[in-house]
Amino acid sequence: MKISAKAEEILEAMWIATEEQGDNAAHLSTLGVGPEDEALQELDRLAYVEIKGERVYLRPEGRPEARMTVRRHRLAERLIMDVFDLKGAQGNAKACEFEHLLHEAVDTKICALLNHPTTCPHGKPIPPGVCCEQAKASGEVGVVALTELKAGQTGEIAYLAASDAKKMQKLMSMGVLPGNQLVLNRTYPSFIFKVGHSEFAVDEDLAREIFVRKA
Repeated sequence: MKISAKAEEILEAMWIATEEQGDNAAHLSTLGVGPEDEALQELDRLAYVEIKGERVYLRPEGRPEARMTVRRHRLAERLIMDVFDLKGAQGNAKACEFEHLLHEAVDTKICALLNHPTTCPHGKPIPPGVCCEQAKASGEVGVVALTELKAGQTGEIAYLAASDAKKMQKLMSMGVLPGNQLVLNRTYPSFIFKVGHSEFAVDEDLAREIFVRKA
């Protein structure tokens, strides 16, 4: 059963609060709704959540859908920011709009298109889908950090996970941009790679923030 977009947003916030922040419930003020909110009542009728006073609890029945809402949102972020190159507030807004369209296996197709990314552009984990497990089992590991490549291997830059603006600017100035080919020449004492006709060296921490698709 497809639920409303507002109900999906509530479930997404519930998942983040309980699974990623370690809380056992979310406060109504955190969710930005009142106890009589239509979308919250929709989830209550489906037994996805339980409302107790000012706190809302995610029920076992609602966990699979909450997990999928987070997956769809973060896949949408990858698509909008990496493929369409829309960043910042505009990228976040478009991702929020687009995530509600990723139903009926569309999310699986997007995930395959992006080669099964494991994190969103902000470094948060993307819950894996069946397609990710199948790709892993078949040896198609999808997107990996540069540190997972061996010397001599080639990859296509998929995305950058650098949260620090200065690091991001440094990588972009090197030509480390999604879609560009990269050849890893050495892994010790630093990671030395070639993009185009230029060669660069980065430490392991920065190499972990460069994600590539193995050629």
